[in-house]
Amino acid sequence: MRGPSTLTEPQVNFDANPRVESKVWRSIKRSRFYYLMFAVPLVYFIVFHYIPMFGIMIAFKDYSVFKGIAGSEWVGFKYFGEFLSDPYFYTLIKNTLLIGIYQIIFAFPAPIILALLLNELRNGMFKRFVQTVSYLPHFLSTVVVCGILVNFLSYDGMINQFLHWLGLEQVHFLMIPEWFRSIYISSEIWQGIGWGSIIYLAALTNIDPQLYEAATMDGANRWKQAKHITLPGIAPTIIIMFLFSIGAIMAVSFEKVLLLSNGSNFETSDIIATYVYRRGLVSSDFSYATAVGLFNSVIALVFLTIGNTISKKVSETSLW
Repeated sequence: MRGPSTLTEPQVNFDANPRVESKVWRSIKRSRFYYLMFAVPLVYFIVFHYIPMFGIMIAFKDYSVFKGIAGSEWVGFKYFGEFLSDPYFYTLIKNTLLIGIYQIIFAFPAPIILALLLNELRNGMFKRFVQTVSYLPHFLSTVVVCGILVNFLSYDGMINQFLHWLGLEQVHFLMIPEWFRSIYISSEIWQGIGWGSIIYLAALTNIDPQLYEAATMDGANRWKQAKHITLPGIAPTIIIMFLFSIGAIMAVSFEKVLLLSNGSNFETSDIIATYVYRRGLVSSDFSYATAVGLFNSVIALVFLTIGNTISKKVSETSLW
């Protein structure tokens, strides 16, 4: 007779499976060039965005260059309170927000419109020409763009000469505060419309051509095809880019504002970034300037969180 059989539990090996490790390593080796490409922006963000976060502590300390960050006295939210009670606070917030909002209203839809128009072109040579011409301004530095604007908009510049030829009154464009935001937003559209359209043109290539063929057979014209096929097809991309724009609503271009501003248009051109520059680098008030910059970043984060929450409720697309 056989004795009672004894059941033995299977032994679980918690060590790493050599086959899995070999497969992962082969995958990494096979895609090593992609990882190298990814390493460049990763190192950039670590060095210039994450490591400098240590300096945020300056906003909560009475920073002294000689004592260093660790040795400086802790003052808490002192400088935040000073900024909130500053009589110039509301002007800075107003100027920064208005430029950021105008960018979303006017500059954000411009690449979408250009991409839709380019998508309708059937002449390949003309389409490539328009794309090339619209891309070129993106590769101009901010200094060059501002130099062009100053020369064109000066009292004896090309635009005023054209107005004089039409018999109209010449205008000191850069000297009038009310003109500053229009000049800034117009230059942003001109400089970024072509480059920004690349993302939407790439999204348009993912739309199934059979949808257009079916719509054509059903009698839909080009407008209805764009309304019911094209726009819904690129809607997720538009939402993601819109959320990025909301997150950057307080990140107005410091260089362009600094180069275009002057004493005459200061009441509309002075923004938080230029204020931080004056207080931090010019006046060497590092703690106060850091507090103002951190406040600006927190406000941008709040806007991004609100926009992402609304997007998640309204649609299925969100950043997180």
